[in-house]
Amino acid sequence: MTVTRRELLKLAGSAGVMSLAPAFARAAKLEKTKVAIAVGGKALVYYLPLTIAEVRGYFKDEGLDVTIADFAGGAKALQAVVGGSADVVSGAFEHSLNLQSKGQFYRNFVLQGRAPLIGFGVSTKTMANYKSPADLKGKKIGVTAPGSSTNMVVNFFLAKHGLKPSDVSIIGVGAGAGAITALRSGQVDAMSNTDPVVTALVSSGDMKVIADTRTLKDTRDIFGGNMPAGTLYTAQSYIDANPNTVQALANAIVRADKWIQKAGIDEIAKTVPSSYLLGEPEVYKAALKASLEGLSPDGIIPEDGAATAVKALAAFVPDFDPAKVDPSKIWTNEFAKRANEKYPNG
Repeated sequence: MTVTRRELLKLAGSAGVMSLAPAFARAAKLEKTKVAIAVGGKALVYYLPLTIAEVRGYFKDEGLDVTIADFAGGAKALQAVVGGSADVVSGAFEHSLNLQSKGQFYRNFVLQGRAPLIGFGVSTKTMANYKSPADLKGKKIGVTAPGSSTNMVVNFFLAKHGLKPSDVSIIGVGAGAGAITALRSGQVDAMSNTDPVVTALVSSGDMKVIADTRTLKDTRDIFGGNMPAGTLYTAQSYIDANPNTVQALANAIVRADKWIQKAGIDEIAKTVPSSYLLGEPEVYKAALKASLEGLSPDGIIPEDGAATAVKALAAFVPDFDPAKVDPSKIWTNEFAKRANEKYPNG
């Protein structure tokens, strides 16, 4: 079966289909050396490969001059690319499906996270008597930004338990210290966020997790399959016009993915900017430990990921019609495969 697939890919390549991702052996000139990447919450473990690629010089090694603009959430980062102020999104896989349903074609081309890495929990103060999801009705729930993947997890959780998004109030609280303050001060009653925010709140006793997507098992239990998370994605038109530049980006992220798996918790904590630690290095290390399994080891998007994402979106996005999208058009592994050929050992 594997041989057949490879043969088919070779045939596709000879027909020109594979020009999407040129072979790394070609000394292909970059169409663009300057690339602007928009991200929603750069300091989050969710986007750790992006930071590692930047800090360790992997983008520069590929001949790229990358600038990274940080926004409050993935939905805001996406707006920057759609609006033309950035070229590529470091964001959640499922956003491209939502875009396709609106006639906009974006494609994920390298994976950073193979699980959403999001923890959803309730305040131990304002919801000390929480017993079931029904208790969330009428409560204020903090997310990184409305419409982001943290919001998706809340909505999917609510739908699974017979509640509607309109049964709660969704409030954007960002992805750093401000999010922690929002829960501790009682501005919100529950929180859907990623690490290190989740681990910081759990460690201090301020939050009790009721749904967790930081491990593959919990992710598959909640979503019914593999749910790809952080990726680099951009407009199909950008990929068509700049395949060598996109390949260079994929090379850098795959190297970062592999370095993270080998480096170990202490080395990662020493490598990221000190501001990421939020003044609590041990909490950050605990967050890394809780999320490490959910980070991609090689940048490859799971084959069933798009189908899982379609089901998740259909469960909670108003007017999302699965019949109107072609999941195969929102992702490709060809860039990541070539990156793995170039950097088999990271």
